[in-house]
Amino acid sequence: MTAFRLCNPTQILFGADQLKELESLVPAGTKVLILYGGGSIKKNGIYDQVVAGLKHCSVVEFGGIEANPVYETILKAAELARASGTELILAVGGGSVADAGKFLASIVPIEGVDPWDYLVQGGVSTTTLPVGVVLTLPATGSESNPVSVISNKGKGLKLPFANEKARPQFAILDPDFMKSLDRRQLENGAVDAFTHVIEQYLTLPVNAPVQFGFSETLLKVLIEWGPKLVETGSTEARENVMWAANQALNGLIGAGVPQDWSTHMIGHAITALYDIDHARTLTLVMPALMRFKAVDKQDMLVRYARNVWGITEADPAKAAELAIARTEAFFREMGCPVRFSEIAPTKVVAEDIVHHLEVAGHTALGERQDIGIKQVRDILAMAA
Repeated sequence: MTAFRLCNPTQILFGADQLKELESLVPAGTKVLILYGGGSIKKNGIYDQVVAGLKHCSVVEFGGIEANPVYETILKAAELARASGTELILAVGGGSVADAGKFLASIVPIEGVDPWDYLVQGGVSTTTLPVGVVLTLPATGSESNPVSVISNKGKGLKLPFANEKARPQFAILDPDFMKSLDRRQLENGAVDAFTHVIEQYLTLPVNAPVQFGFSETLLKVLIEWGPKLVETGSTEARENVMWAANQALNGLIGAGVPQDWSTHMIGHAITALYDIDHARTLTLVMPALMRFKAVDKQDMLVRYARNVWGITEADPAKAAELAIARTEAFFREMGCPVRFSEIAPTKVVAEDIVHHLEVAGHTALGERQDIGIKQVRDILAMAA
């Protein structure tokens, strides 16, 4: 393991009826901005519960956060936050709303310059508003990590931003809030969480038995309970996937280990260019990337084959390929594509993706930083 510092101060309230604790989490008189997406929370009753829990506060609201949160939209929310004197941002929704809430909390204090350019160029948000999350769609773990992934339509970019001060102070995770989600949302959520684990696990075989063991458990939970979630929507499935998705990206399994994230960087470019669901861009890229890096990743692919899929094939190369094939089969079982040919009539153009990566400065990807532009082209060709 490499040296690491780990601190996750987010208070998590997990389980049924935890929203009733909102009143105790937010001090009386606090000026709260409720941030949400397309308005489903007003149809399923969650909005009314949130407002009731904030009856002791001064509340304004901003809706319309996109499935891939857009910078220009968040700028409008920032205007409202400044005008209302917002003291706390409460993001009510899935990972996109949580991402938007953390980014909003970071940029509200930034005035006089373009916040995007300021942060991209290494500027620091010295004052960050506190954030709380009421999670309705588990997938990204955004409710207890410091990262936001934001799309800038004007620049044609989708980039990640990290601000430790924006890590939510609290997150309410009630599996009952998943009941109104459609099948595609559930598929995407479970698959997104699965890929988060893979990006931190399937790298180099360092001395990290705790992190790797935890990762393997999370992967097996998602493999078992992801299909049950979309087919039955049972309480047990909702609980297990919601908790696994949180644990997949709260910092623990990635502490002290090499991390990849090349699939995500390529996937961000695909979403920015073609508006394809984030999770599905990952399933389009990840199997091809695994095959492209099968030799470099062989030790961990074999461990993955043995400990996650129960594959007993003695030949390491064959075991690795079997594990990749099982991964593809899982993605397909979850209703997600694994080849660009499966998303017709959308046509993915490799050079457009390469251009996005070049503009974003993502030209040395992977745990070894050895996936450059040529390698990206080869991976995309394998995914065709």
